[in-house]
Formats: sequence, C-alpha cells, structure tokens
Amino acid sequence: MKKIGFIPLRKGSKGISNKNKRKMVGRPLFTWVLGEAVFSDLDEVYVYTDDQDIIDFIKKEYHWTPKVKALLRSEESAGDKVSTEFAMLEFCESINYGFDVFCLLQATSPFTKREDINSCLNKLNSNYDSVLTVVNTHRFLWNEDGTPINYNPLDRPRRQDFEGLLVENGAVYTTTKPALKKNKNRLGDNIAIVKMADESLMEIDTESDWVAVESLLIERQKRAKESQKITHVVLDVDGVFTDGTITYTKDGEHTKSFDMRDGMGLEILRQFNVEVMIMTSEDSQLVTKRMQKLKIENVFLGVKDKYTLLNNIILKEGITLSNVAYVGDDVNDLTNICSVGWSLAPNNATDVVKQHADIVLSKNSGAGAIREACQFIMNYNKRF
Repeated sequence: MKKIGFIPLRKGSKGISNKNKRKMVGRPLFTWVLGEAVFSDLDEVYVYTDDQDIIDFIKKEYHWTPKVKALLRSEESAGDKVSTEFAMLEFCESINYGFDVFCLLQATSPFTKREDINSCLNKLNSNYDSVLTVVNTHRFLWNEDGTPINYNPLDRPRRQDFEGLLVENGAVYTTTKPALKKNKNRLGDNIAIVKMADESLMEIDTESDWVAVESLLIERQKRAKESQKITHVVLDVDGVFTDGTITYTKDGEHTKSFDMRDGMGLEILRQFNVEVMIMTSEDSQLVTKRMQKLKIENVFLGVKDKYTLLNNIILKEGITLSNVAYVGDDVNDLTNICSVGWSLAPNNATDVVKQHADIVLSKNSGAGAIREACQFIMNYNKRF
C-alpha cells in the first residue's frame, strides 16, 4: 500500500511576508513538517509549490533521501481564492492517482510530529476512510446573541470535570484514494480523529503569532533533552572553528584562520571514542582541506536544514539526540542547539544562540572555543 504526503505551498502570503520560507527557530517554516514527514511511515512526500526557490532548495537540501519530491504547481492552483482541494486534485491527476493513501500536511503547523502522521495513517482501516487531527479544548464557547454553546453558566464545571470540545487544528488529513476520488475532498464518509497537543491549535497569521509559536517550539525541543553519554559531537565551521571573518585577495579567493589547539582537542576527543562530525551551511574547499588535515571523515557541506540532516544521521548511527553534543554560533544552528543532549556556544556567538545554549564557553571562536568544548565533553563523559 503506497502512502504519500502532500504539502501545498504558495509563494505569496498576506499576513506574514514569505511566511513559508521565513526561518522559524533557524530553519524555514515549511521544513518543520517536511522533516517529520521524511521520518514518518509515508513512502513519498511531495511539496507542491509555485516558488522555484523552494523547489531548488528541496532538490539540494534533501538529496540524501529519495522520499522527498518537489513539483511546480500551476498559477491557477496557487491563487489567493483557490481551495486546497483544487490543488490536491490537480496534483493527483498529474500523477494519475498513483497512491493508495493520501496525506495532506499543513506547512504552517510546525508542531506536527512523525508520531501524529503515523497515528493518522494507522487509523485508516475498513471502518474509516479518512482521519483528521484535532485538539481537545476546554474553552467555554458563546454565540453572538449571548447564549452559551457548550456549557451551563449557572452550573460552571471545573476544568478537570469538563470534557470540552474537539477542534480541528488543520495539521494532518489522511484519506484513501477511493474516498478522495469519490468526494473530491480531504475527508471521506467515515472519519476518525487523532488528538494533538494543545499548542498545535495556534495559527500563524500575525507577527505576534510567530513569536509565540517560536517560543513554544524552543521550549518543546528543550523539554525533550535527556542526560546521556556523548558519543558524537557535531560542529559548525564559520564562527566555531574560525572567528567568522573571511579575508579576500585581489583575485577573489579567500582565507580562513583555524586554531591549531582546536584540532588537537578534537584528536584527543576521538581517542575517547567520540565521533566528530562537521555540519556547515558553507560549501568551501578550504573547509574540505582543513578537515582532511584533521582526518575528520564525516563532513557535511552546504547544509541549510541542519536539524533534519542530524535526525537522519542519528537514525543511521543508532543513537538519539541526547547522545549528541553540538557546537554552533548563529541562528541556523538554533534548532540543533535547543534539541541535542548538550549544546555549546563560543563566547562571541550571537545573542540568541547564547541565550539557548546549555554552555556558553569562555573562549571565542577560532581562539580555543573548540578545545574548551572538548574538555567539557571529556569531563562530562567520566560520569558514565
């Protein structure tokens, strides 16, 4: 049974400019749900968009997985007043309904986890032809004429005694191909529900919404941290190995300065069986040469969605995020900083990274920060 995910994206956004591509906790908003879809039980995940920049981004960023595909949608299906169903059906016809289960995923629902997607897929059976996600809200609702909708105000229940209401949060919808072809809708005739966390009900329509959702995501990532032995350390390059500056020659070539003591620290760390990995958004031959000199084999260059790649690495390595230490300095490191077992930032890192890192090192980048981080990891691992 072939199960596909479908993420529709439009280039325009009325409330927040470039909302889908804007960085939420350091990564484009749409990658929060795309990354979870990659690691779910879906067989393929399609991003359907009129934005060529997003298509190019996906082809470059997710080359390591055959599951993710990006398709250009028509101008007609990307209009402000066009329904999501119109885009769904246009897409389905373009691939000749080549699937058994269709899963619509909302790009502006960053709280969606792979477990939510899998729960929806698993509920499809002979009794249900579609599933949607909801939130159990305990709000008291009223009509405009001043009459209550869901409780008796003269006998106001306590929250713990109040069943509340189930509210559609718009995050995940799954349906079978027969139901989709029959109803031409995301939902069929026999619908099951999957409950998601309360915060997933939040919409992202204003700048205030954005700030609130970002703060909640950061706290969610931090709450999942656990104290485990560090088996892998992942490092950014510019602003971690180097002081973040680049020197250009008259011919346009540039140089970077590396601290030799950092290299020795990493060599000592590997003697204690800690795997060293490099993950940088830059694609630099200078970095390649330096890492070859340091005999570091796992070097990932040109990475923009560092969190999804890190999740792929830990699955292959058979470890968890709690086994990882991460050293980063800027906003594109932020999700990893908030998620790994131990995160460390050089003393001259950006304020937002230092605010959320577990350890702010006393040394600056390119001036012994990595050596100090290596010493912390070795001392920390002694307890195991």
